[in-house]
Amino acid sequence: MKKHFLISIIFLSLLISTTTCKKINIFSIEDDKTLGLQVKAEIESNPTEFPILSKTTYAASYAYLEAMKQDILNSGKVEHKNDFVWELYIINNDSVQNAFCTPGGYIYIYSGLIDYLDDASSLAGVMGHEMGHADARHSTDAMTKQYGLQTMIDLVLGQNQNQITQIAQSLVSLQFSRTDEKEADDLSVSYLCPTKYHANGAANFFRKIVASGASQPPAFLSTHPNPDNRVTNIDTKATTLGCTATIDATGDITNYNAFKASLP
Repeated sequence: MKKHFLISIIFLSLLISTTTCKKINIFSIEDDKTLGLQVKAEIESNPTEFPILSKTTYAASYAYLEAMKQDILNSGKVEHKNDFVWELYIINNDSVQNAFCTPGGYIYIYSGLIDYLDDASSLAGVMGHEMGHADARHSTDAMTKQYGLQTMIDLVLGQNQNQITQIAQSLVSLQFSRTDEKEADDLSVSYLCPTKYHANGAANFFRKIVASGASQPPAFLSTHPNPDNRVTNIDTKATTLGCTATIDATGDITNYNAFKASLP
């Protein structure tokens, strides 16, 4: 019955999108949460690929990130704040400078990204960007494009579970459209604007990459392309919204360095 209902919704969505040229996500909020939970289970079953730090052993590290996450959620700008789980995990891999968020709000941040960044606002900007992808439900759409509609429907219906292994591994390199990237950047600024952080924190990350002149930029850019005007767009969005940071610069650097030192 549910499969027939989904098929009906698919045809209706295609008809509406054809006439309005507006992208419509055919999956429900519950479907996003189901997919996210399946991916989380797969990640937890593969500690070699995804060595998750213990929340008990590294309680102070998680407390720092949880406070940052709550600041973003309490901004009043996260549409699905109360719909998604917004669980946060640290992947202990210093060679990977990346982060991703599954459908349904499971957030994963690599220790390599934390170590690469210099301050809380930069990390909050990246976190907000990844949460923005989930909040705007880009992940479900991107996964559908990569694996096909039927595969995604089967997963929601509890079928073809072997595919979830591949999907979990590919989330690290999930490709989003330029439009989705622009929206996630804008959402990151909107999320951070009411908080203590610099709302253009995500731009700071890209500025550091440009300044470093690295021949091999962080893995983050392999899935989040950096158009020439991306930093400008983020800065302009923050200025347009009139965002003002209240975080103490000296204390921020001290606290962020202590956070980095708390990791293995």
